[in-house]
Amino acid sequence: MYVLIPDDPVFFAKFQSLEQPLLRHLYRLHSAGLESDDERIISDAYDSWVQVLLKLPLWSEWHTASTSTDPAPEEWAGYVLYSTGGDQLMSLYPIEVTAADLGQLTACLDLFVEHDQARPAMPGQTRAETSAEKPEKERGLTDGFRRVVEVLLHPPPQRLLTLLRHVVLRGTPVSVTLPAEQETEYRRFCEDIVTILSSGDTFAYRSHRAMYF
Repeated sequence: MYVLIPDDPVFFAKFQSLEQPLLRHLYRLHSAGLESDDERIISDAYDSWVQVLLKLPLWSEWHTASTSTDPAPEEWAGYVLYSTGGDQLMSLYPIEVTAADLGQLTACLDLFVEHDQARPAMPGQTRAETSAEKPEKERGLTDGFRRVVEVLLHPPPQRLLTLLRHVVLRGTPVSVTLPAEQETEYRRFCEDIVTILSSGDTFAYRSHRAMYF
């Protein structure tokens, strides 16, 4: 299946930040010396995380820039996206992800959520108070993981997806102006992405939204 990923450093940063926490969890489980379902789930999720990472447009650009001055043959074809009124828009890129990779990432997220909820409360302590005592990194991992998975699972507008797939497959840099109807779909889709990634923090949400509109 295809998903639309924005050329958005906020999404890329949240996606990339999952690597070290996933590896830490694997190390802890492996150090315990016992094979477990948890270790298998996290290991599978890490493999899927890598598979998706290698398809992200920003990964291709940043990795190429850091290793070579010459563009790689497989580098994403660049294009510039414009609104009907001529304003430049944030580019979106279609990437193909497998149901297996999405399933393994979702299973790992469910595991972390289950562990968060399973922590026993002290007498007289509410679940919210118990959750608040969890290390900040652990709470941040689950929240960041949830946001990334929600972006990957968010269904793109089909007409917009078809248009951008055609543009990227052409393999040559072009300028694309969205028709009015598809611009409306674009804006609604991007608003959803910003809400998924940045809701809950007014300043972060406004700053993030300003990147798009």
